[in-house]
Amino acid sequence: MSSTMKPHAVCIPLPAQGHINPMLKLAKLLHFKGFYITFVHTEFNYNRLLQSRGSDAINGTEDFQFETISDGLPPKNQRGILDLPELCRAMPVEGQRSFRDLIKKLNKASSWSDVPAVGCIISDGVMGFTFQVAQEFGIPEMLLFTPSGCGMLGYLHYADLLERGYFPLKDDSDLSTGFLDTVIDWIPAMEGIRLKDLPTFLRTTNRDDTMFNYNIQAVEIAMKAQGVILNTFDELEKEFVDVITTKFPQLYTIGPLSLLQHNMSTTHYLDSIDSNLWKEDKKCLDWLDKREPQSVVYVNYGSLVIMTKEQLAEFAWGLANSKYPFLWVIRPNLVDGGEEILSNEDFMEETKKRGLFLEWGPQEEVLKHPSIGGFLTHCGWNSTLESICEGVPLICWPFFAEQQTNCFYLCNKWGFGMEIDTKVKREKVERLVRELMEGEKGKEMREKAMEWKKKAEAATRTGGSSYTNFDMLVKQLKQEPIGLENLS
Repeated sequence: MSSTMKPHAVCIPLPAQGHINPMLKLAKLLHFKGFYITFVHTEFNYNRLLQSRGSDAINGTEDFQFETISDGLPPKNQRGILDLPELCRAMPVEGQRSFRDLIKKLNKASSWSDVPAVGCIISDGVMGFTFQVAQEFGIPEMLLFTPSGCGMLGYLHYADLLERGYFPLKDDSDLSTGFLDTVIDWIPAMEGIRLKDLPTFLRTTNRDDTMFNYNIQAVEIAMKAQGVILNTFDELEKEFVDVITTKFPQLYTIGPLSLLQHNMSTTHYLDSIDSNLWKEDKKCLDWLDKREPQSVVYVNYGSLVIMTKEQLAEFAWGLANSKYPFLWVIRPNLVDGGEEILSNEDFMEETKKRGLFLEWGPQEEVLKHPSIGGFLTHCGWNSTLESICEGVPLICWPFFAEQQTNCFYLCNKWGFGMEIDTKVKREKVERLVRELMEGEKGKEMREKAMEWKKKAEAATRTGGSSYTNFDMLVKQLKQEPIGLENLS
């Protein structure tokens, strides 16, 4: 099929690593199914990819192209977690203007080149500004929400928290006096959930808080979209999915996307096209090859988490005192002064034969490695799903957003997680690592993780729930009409 005959999908993620990864997986799957793809990065992230991965990562093919938009932030802004509110204020203005110009450019190109007119937009669920542009051009839009189903359900009830008086907090003391332990008994399918288990943007006394209100607006916009996509699978989150479907009847659960890629024989499809904003250090795989099966603790807090020097030191000595080998990803911006613990002579002497430190690594390959026995994680949804795909049990240290919600269900329902308190102590880290690696609880968690792995594999094979839902999504996208009246 020539490029001009293909349906053209524009895929635009929130410009953060945990949002880019699933959107790129979905884009590759749609390309495999015959779509022409335009994948949209911000200018800042596009340049980061060039620096970290080289031009191969964004060369694309004749029918899988990359474009950029502005995020509205100054070049020197590092786009870290503390900059998220500023990003959420800038993108709906500058990002929308820039995205509108991009759609105009793509549709004009269709009149003189092999680029087909844009047939659909698949936007990140929290990039609501794209919806207005889609309406202006008469282009159908689908939304990919990157949280878990349970996390999504928490966001869906932010407006209710406001209406019922749980938000904003009355006083800063509510953060420490037990108020967050309040059980919320009126959210369907979330029996026993506490305020502190819901997405963390509610933890403020500011009624006009940017992040809380940004998420309410995202839900309101999602109500108007053609459909909603979730990177989860029904067998894991059926009760949450059933409730979400009452809000979004056109709901497609198509995860885990990495397993769906594998089962559709697209694991190495467009392999050179990558999305890691950091350069992966693959020497860790050789190091893992020298370790015994299920003997190594993998430690990674994701792409946004920040911690204090004191927390880093407690984790470090807890791992050291456990006596287990560990592979630890420590981003350059994980903590201010974070190198101090790594230059501590006593610590380095204690761990030199069994600790390996990386700035960034190939996480999916690491979790797949037979020497990995457990994962100390922030409970981001990508990391949680990748653990399920490989049957790896977790020690959970949730940091923000819906990570707390994921942790609650990992530990209390899904059965393959144990939580570390926010005020992390080395003794607790040591004890949980030992329990995970050699204890009875750890054995039970590993068995439960393997059960979920098998269910995830079944969901993404031919005839499985996610496989079937993805086929339905493709048919829906291909049947949507192109807004011919606004293509100029």
